[in-house]
Amino acid sequence: MGEGQGTVEALVTAPNAAVWNGRRVFVTGHTGFKGGWLSLWLAKLGANVRGYALDPYTTPNLLDAAKVASVIEDVRGDIMDRQKLERSMTEFQPEVVIHMAAQPLVRLSYVDPLGTYATNVLGTGHVLEAVRKTPSVRAVVSVTTDKCYENKEWVWGYRETDPLGGYDPYSSSKACAELVTAAYRQSFFNIAQFDEHRCGIASGRAGNVIGGGDWSDDRLLPDLVRGFLKGEPVHVRRPHSIRPWQHVLEPLWGYLRIAEELYKGNRTCATGWNFGPADEDAWPVSRIAEKMVQVWGDGARWVLDADPGAHEAGYLKLDASKARAELGWRPSLHIGTTLEWLVQWYRAHQGGEDMHAFTLRQIAEYEALLQSP
Repeated sequence: MGEGQGTVEALVTAPNAAVWNGRRVFVTGHTGFKGGWLSLWLAKLGANVRGYALDPYTTPNLLDAAKVASVIEDVRGDIMDRQKLERSMTEFQPEVVIHMAAQPLVRLSYVDPLGTYATNVLGTGHVLEAVRKTPSVRAVVSVTTDKCYENKEWVWGYRETDPLGGYDPYSSSKACAELVTAAYRQSFFNIAQFDEHRCGIASGRAGNVIGGGDWSDDRLLPDLVRGFLKGEPVHVRRPHSIRPWQHVLEPLWGYLRIAEELYKGNRTCATGWNFGPADEDAWPVSRIAEKMVQVWGDGARWVLDADPGAHEAGYLKLDASKARAELGWRPSLHIGTTLEWLVQWYRAHQGGEDMHAFTLRQIAEYEALLQSP
């Protein structure tokens, strides 16, 4: 088989420390929820991580709570600042780039649609243009969302070959980000010329990720936690809506898998990838809320919000068959366990525990699950 083509290992059970140890990894969006978990995991694997992002947009936040900046290089900057972004990337000379910086909220996209498009579309272009000017890069993973698909409210999951779309500005901006990523891949990093540029670009699409350290507004689990901590009933919108809920570590493992294969020269992985839970973990909002009430205890409760708010999809699932078959990736946490881990994280934070150590323990527990039969 030709150089750079590569093959995927038949069985992969956990991140390959030999790939990540000492590797220079540039992460955009490290101050966010997913970016913070990813940065900690990469540092645990021995990677040399430079994070590039705006200040955290919530207080409290995972960056501070888990002391993420203590184990990575913390650079504050806007991906809309093209010159600063390019300078930060080219000076660092990363081998892997994982792009997670985004405006991540559906409801906020109705308030600031142009800002959402600017960050999610043009910002993605800025990151990929910076990659063009950084010849050290061997692997790029551009993170989007399950909402990038044209949602027809089907009962089956969307595959990577289904049409992109988006009802709201956030969803359509992420579909546009997918198109930008594909255009850069085809125009400047085409796999047919892989031996010349030696860089593979892929995109990762995940469902509703949850876990400790998310304090975003207008997200079900952070809203529930905030209300429970205050001892107040939580108003819940759209109780019958179904989402592909999954612990944040599940798709992050998928992004690491893609990056490992691209770094090793597997050009066939330079494409789009879905990472979603098993079908039985696609729960309606009401069931999530009821399970959270049960696990949290202390009189926690929720009530129906009479105002459903702006349009949001009622039914959304991902088909991650390709990742299972071709990457050896699989979901390892059942939604019930995921919610227990989430509550344990926030309870530990509430009790003043060392959240850097606690978060690393949950990562280690997840790695152990990956290696179990």
